[in-house]
Amino acid sequence: MGAFLEKPMTAKHNEHGEGNGLRYGVGSMQGWRCEMEDAHHAKTGLGEGLDDWNYFAVFDGHAGHKVADHCAKNLLQSIVRTQEFSNNDITKGIHAGFLKLDEAMRDIPELASGADKSGTTAVCAFISSQNVYIANCGDSRAVISRNCAPIFFTQDHKPILPGEKQRIQNAGGSVMIQRVNGSLAVSRALGDYDFKNAKNLGPCEQLVSPEPEIFCQDRDPADEFLVLACDGVWDVMSNANLCQFVHSRMQISDSLEDIANQVIDTCLHKGSRDNMSIIIIAFPGAPVPNEDAIKKEEKLEAALHRKIDEIITEMGPNVEYGLLLKRLSEEHIPDLPPGGGLDAKSSFVSKVFKELCPKLAETCEIETVNHPSSDAVSLLPELFEEETE
Repeated sequence: MGAFLEKPMTAKHNEHGEGNGLRYGVGSMQGWRCEMEDAHHAKTGLGEGLDDWNYFAVFDGHAGHKVADHCAKNLLQSIVRTQEFSNNDITKGIHAGFLKLDEAMRDIPELASGADKSGTTAVCAFISSQNVYIANCGDSRAVISRNCAPIFFTQDHKPILPGEKQRIQNAGGSVMIQRVNGSLAVSRALGDYDFKNAKNLGPCEQLVSPEPEIFCQDRDPADEFLVLACDGVWDVMSNANLCQFVHSRMQISDSLEDIANQVIDTCLHKGSRDNMSIIIIAFPGAPVPNEDAIKKEEKLEAALHRKIDEIITEMGPNVEYGLLLKRLSEEHIPDLPPGGGLDAKSSFVSKVFKELCPKLAETCEIETVNHPSSDAVSLLPELFEEETE
């Protein structure tokens, strides 16, 4: 989990689809991690009497990918096949489905033997014509945007939260360096059976709990979009910034895959070192591309191109991509993407640099990802405030 590559893997996995008045786009990237441990599931129209229901989920695995992959394939059915869900008690059905899957996975040979010690966070959403049911277990997060601002978001399950810390201590554990027994950074997860061995305690009383926190939100015509993403995104972008950024990109492009990729690339350049996965679900009230926003973006890119050319000319034979980025960060550049800033235009800056300095093209990607902005550090107080609201 802690090992990093010398160079990030920036290839993207993308999906998109639509149904029941919703559109969605998925983007995921391995990034700096040695292994891709994220998984996801996206489906509009669930069939079997649930044709007008939709399901989306993101799983952020740790210590391996097996549990995350298994949950991506099986959590939906584990939930919808519960008696509670069949009886239209959706909240209890989701709760029961999480716990049943967590118990069932103990019988997977590699997990039963201890050869595989992986676990995963999970954040999922069931969307009907009237409601949005969101379940969160761990530190992946869901955010609903309305009027370009977060009107709902889940709270990350971290060991330092008072209720989580109390459960951990009651189970005979401790919280050290903000981790369960100094090891695991989340206090709720599926799998992680080394932390669930207290025979005298129920499944939700263990050091690490598989219990999801479940919310039901009424749908509103003003709802713009729902984002589900792992902590590789939230480590460097606040809820408010992500809503602003996605809102602004929707005014320029109708490709949710492209917008998801822009989020991931922006987070990489802001300093994220983790795997990253994001699903953007657009409601009917989502922004649509408009001519003014597109022209404004074109004007921004023209101004950036001129500024890059000017800086490179000034540097002469000593031109360096890292120095170019530093110089750009010191410039006042109006109309940068809200919530993303200069990091959101890193791909464009790289493209222009390669165009103007083709002999240095190979240094471009390496320099980009080894010179993250200070945003990731300066954002920490804001993220902490949001998590404790």
